Amino acid sequence: MRSGQARATCEMTFRPRMNNRIQGFSVINGGSHRSWNGVAADLWDVDCAPGAGGYYVGADPRLFIALETRGGQRQRVLLHPSRDGLAQTYEHHAISYVPAGMELWSRLDDIRFIRHLDLHFDQKTLTRRLGEDVDPEALARPRLMFSDDRLIGLARLIARECENPDPLHDLYGDGLTVALLIDVLQIGRRRERQRRRSKLAPWQLRKAIDYIEEHCLRSIRLQELAELTGLSQSHFGHAFKASTGMPPHKWQMNARMNRIKEMLLEAEMPLTGIAMTAGFSDQAHFTRVFRQFVGETPSAWQRAQRG
Repeated sequence: MRSGQARATCEMTFRPRMNNRIQGFSVINGGSHRSWNGVAADLWDVDCAPGAGGYYVGADPRLFIALETRGGQRQRVLLHPSRDGLAQTYEHHAISYVPAGMELWSRLDDIRFIRHLDLHFDQKTLTRRLGEDVDPEALARPRLMFSDDRLIGLARLIARECENPDPLHDLYGDGLTVALLIDVLQIGRRRERQRRRSKLAPWQLRKAIDYIEEHCLRSIRLQELAELTGLSQSHFGHAFKASTGMPPHKWQMNARMNRIKEMLLEAEMPLTGIAMTAGFSDQAHFTRVFRQFVGETPSAWQRAQRG
């Protein structure tokens, strides 16, 4: 029920690619369209003639959510046009996840009106954003004609944004659509448990620790450490903690404190100079963080060690 027109997203233009041949549908008011980062959303109000239906195949994953229907409860979703329907009854709020490249035929026997939300996802953008959490098997597995009140609630919020003449920040709609897809595909739940149990390989741990030790006096981004080990940021964070018992940022702060202690013992540099060298904005900030980690002020620790 759309022709695949161009969209502008937050970061890139995403054009849903599809082939559909439909009949018996009359779109009301032209529909409402929004796009976010790699997601194209279409909200349609459609009058349906008896026996309306057709064929659909898309090059991108798609979520179809029926928000309102009028008339009967019978629809057939077919995996082949000459075979019996996969789902014989149309629930009041029906959701279908259709993987990229999957062919579907449908026929509405006695539904007169349907209001539905179509969400098309750019698979490359989704994989880039969610990294190793995206399970290729889940993306390729269809889920047809199911109902979930919580997901319908998210879909209604997305539909409201599609219609809103003064929409909220792009991150709002973007977050809703990604949350909906994550829930439908169960993304990350199985892999999250695996990551929490897994540890870094010895070479990965050594490489990360050496890098932290070398650069501990400046702010180290998690992305830097993840790239060193060839992992996503989320995976690296869990695996580093499983290997060392502490998150990467705490390990870095301990390394920074050890380096600062060496400076306090060996150098004649004043505390203000040590604070600046160690990456603190001023001596007060330096004193506060040092006391939090060591239990006393830098000057008190220095006097105790030298005495």
